[in-house]
Amino acid sequence: MILLAKRTSLLRGWRRWLAAFAAGATGALAMPPFGFLPALVLSLVPAIWLLDGTMKEGPSRWAPLKAAALLGWFWGFGTFVAGLWWLGAAFLVEADQFAWAMPFGVLGLPALLAFFPAFGFALARLLWLPDARRILAFALGVTVAEWLRGHLFTGFPWNSPGMALGQNLWLMQTASLVGLYGLTFLSLCIGAAPAVLASGQTTRARWMAPVLAAVLLLGLAGFGFWRVPAEASASVPDVRLRIMQPNLPQDAKFNPRNRDAIMRHYLSLSARPARDGAAPTHIVWPESAFPFLLHRDAGSLAQIAALLEPGSVLITGAARMDEPLPGEAVGKFYNAIQVIDDRGTILGSYDKVHLVPFGEYVPKVLDAVIRAVGLRQFVHIPGGFEPAGKRMTLSIPGLPPVAATVCYEAIFPGEILSDGPRPNLILNVTNDAWFGETPGPYQHFAQARLRAVEEALPLVRAANTGISAIVDPFGRIVDRIPLSVEGILDSTLPVAEPATVYSKWGKFSLTVTLVICLMLLVVRRGRHSTFP
Repeated sequence: MILLAKRTSLLRGWRRWLAAFAAGATGALAMPPFGFLPALVLSLVPAIWLLDGTMKEGPSRWAPLKAAALLGWFWGFGTFVAGLWWLGAAFLVEADQFAWAMPFGVLGLPALLAFFPAFGFALARLLWLPDARRILAFALGVTVAEWLRGHLFTGFPWNSPGMALGQNLWLMQTASLVGLYGLTFLSLCIGAAPAVLASGQTTRARWMAPVLAAVLLLGLAGFGFWRVPAEASASVPDVRLRIMQPNLPQDAKFNPRNRDAIMRHYLSLSARPARDGAAPTHIVWPESAFPFLLHRDAGSLAQIAALLEPGSVLITGAARMDEPLPGEAVGKFYNAIQVIDDRGTILGSYDKVHLVPFGEYVPKVLDAVIRAVGLRQFVHIPGGFEPAGKRMTLSIPGLPPVAATVCYEAIFPGEILSDGPRPNLILNVTNDAWFGETPGPYQHFAQARLRAVEEALPLVRAANTGISAIVDPFGRIVDRIPLSVEGILDSTLPVAEPATVYSKWGKFSLTVTLVICLMLLVVRRGRHSTFP
């Protein structure tokens, strides 16, 4: 291992960048649906050795930082290409319109996202020490970069390293204390620690960090084993959920010619008799369920009313349009969740706050350019969707207060709850048919599931396809409908648990942890001023 570490650190030129790319790409195997945790080590250990190789980089004092940033960019590019290649499937749904843009999604987005780990590697290199403490520097730098990736430019915290731990039932329980970014810091420390085996001057120095990492991993698993109760979660009384997964092809969903067939399909699936004969009190349909405006279609509302038993309600994703303002041809469109009772009356709506850039909206200037050259955006909505002003708790008869999320809103830790009284349920409606049978839908579900653990709230998830599920507040899957399967899921609703440490103090505790690490590194670096 010592020889391998030395050879890796001595790589220069294209061999160094290729090694960084390969190491980053290997880390994708630690993400859902693979969950191969050793891949995290195989990704992070070479990154540490490559950063060691920047110690004597060039005559300029800034040369090591530039080399580290370039390493981080190639490492990140490999990570995101290997982890997000499935985004290309969305460009083939209407290939005649969008296939030309596939390289921009498959390679262009990873190239942009790679600037975040580039910053993280440079920050780590700025704090680098010639001993095991460089593992802390690396974890700190990349965690800061991951937090920035999740917040800047609307944010995109997809496949953060913390998901390597955040998909295992026992290991994910630590998210109730520190959330996704805390898990990211821990994942980086654990995964990078074996690098020290090849660089310590004594046996103790070589083994201390890997042993501590192993103890930490066992401690996280032990905490999870302790936290997850042996018995199933209790159920909310008088609530019987039915989730409908229609498994419609994406190119059929937005075709207005299919509107009647789609409605018949939804109604037929939703009317199936339950195995135990119990009628559902709440039926949940997925995101953007209709190729028309449901709230303006009296016939469809009447069909829904005929489906529902007295006192029951339907919760569905649907596009919604405000009344046009004076001088406007059309009103503003929203990607919404609507609640409909047994009389066909819309009782309430939640409008999506966090829209998908270039998927649900395009900045006005770019939208004008796109239309000027004869192209259009993904959604069949004039001008795209508008974001809601703020997150609102959704009130649904017969259910506790609901934290509603549409599609990828569920991937943002600490952002799914509104101000005010705490909800007792996370509702996520989505449409992952855009991405076919790729890792994308599995990754999306895993991130939504982690929100349930962070907040100690049950998750009710309805997808057009992949993956509809009921998840309890500990992240246990009560029941689910697999990807690319048509069906219904009948279930009770698990009771929420008390608010977690993360829900109350998560952002504060992460900041304190990173500041303490920074102080330790700065103090130690002062004692090793000869290390460039």
